[in-house]
Amino acid sequence: MLRHRLKPAVPRRWLLMLAGLVWTAVGLGLGRMALVWLAAEEMSLSLLLGLTGLGLGLVIHRFKFSRLARKNIERICRSGEHPCVFAFQAWSTYPLVGLMIAFGIFLRHSSIPHSVLAVIYAAIGTALFAGSLQYYRRLWRPGE
Repeated sequence: MLRHRLKPAVPRRWLLMLAGLVWTAVGLGLGRMALVWLAAEEMSLSLLLGLTGLGLGLVIHRFKFSRLARKNIERICRSGEHPCVFAFQAWSTYPLVGLMIAFGIFLRHSSIPHSVLAVIYAAIGTALFAGSLQYYRRLWRPGE
């Protein structure tokens, strides 16, 4: 029973909020990096690359991240009334997140031009931000 007393349990709705906030924060952070890199480019190229990143991000959201968010929302809603605060993502996802962070650091310090990275960062940032909206919609759905 000591394990249950030490578990940082929160109401299930908090997990929806936390997941949405994390996806929003990471999406905006990646978008900010893309904007910084694009600001160093000529205006017309910057606009073209930025719109390319946004467009790719919407495609990534539509075909991958929206499904991922939906599955995560369903998993959270099936959890008990007071799950562990760290269960806002599946436990199996944490190593993948670590690899993604390491890969992002590697890319940022690689010889790949920042203008190319800006498209990738804008795309992933857009997809994450759009996915975060699904968490908020579920959170504020009446009667849930």
